[in-house]
Amino acid sequence: MPLIPEEPQIHESAQGPRATPASGRTAPTPRPVPGPRPAAPSRPGRPGPLRPTPPVQRAPRDGAPAKPGPSAPAVPAAAAAPQIQLIPASPEGALDAADEAVDLLLDSGRAPGDVLVITTGAQHPWAEHELSFGEASYWAQHDAGDDVFYADAAVASRAATRPVVVVAVNGGSGSAAGSALPLAHSRAGALLIVCGDPQTINSVLGAGV
Repeated sequence: MPLIPEEPQIHESAQGPRATPASGRTAPTPRPVPGPRPAAPSRPGRPGPLRPTPPVQRAPRDGAPAKPGPSAPAVPAAAAAPQIQLIPASPEGALDAADEAVDLLLDSGRAPGDVLVITTGAQHPWAEHELSFGEASYWAQHDAGDDVFYADAAVASRAATRPVVVVAVNGGSGSAAGSALPLAHSRAGALLIVCGDPQTINSVLGAGV
């Protein structure tokens, strides 16, 4: 009769490594290897370790003054350039556009003494009226600084810096705008408003203002 192969018997000695140690306790889970521990401080009355340990660099504690490192030389902050706004207007309408800009500034809360108006052509009627009392009285109002001041481009270099400068390009010689706009830019502390022909103004402003 045919022989039936017997099932192989696995003996205890043929098994792989045990998952449980012979003592019957569960094998400990591997733990991450700790880094080097700092040397324990010596207790009072006992000498410290005989072998010197290398110094450990630590972050300064809160409140502890940090050692000043080399500092860069102080650089003076550059003065902020004023914002420039362009109001298109013809030479005949530039003065009216400037007056409207001044009214809007005052309505928005600007103090009258913050505004300087420069004309390149005919003088503003306010300037003509005040100059009729003499230049001393005219410039005295400028020095008081409590009202809008109107000046012709020829004498505007005498005016002091104000937060807002409005320029009315209302004619004048060909170089009037070329000299008035850079001057107005240097006198404007925060805002420069220019009323006039955009092509003329952009050519001047793009030339280095």
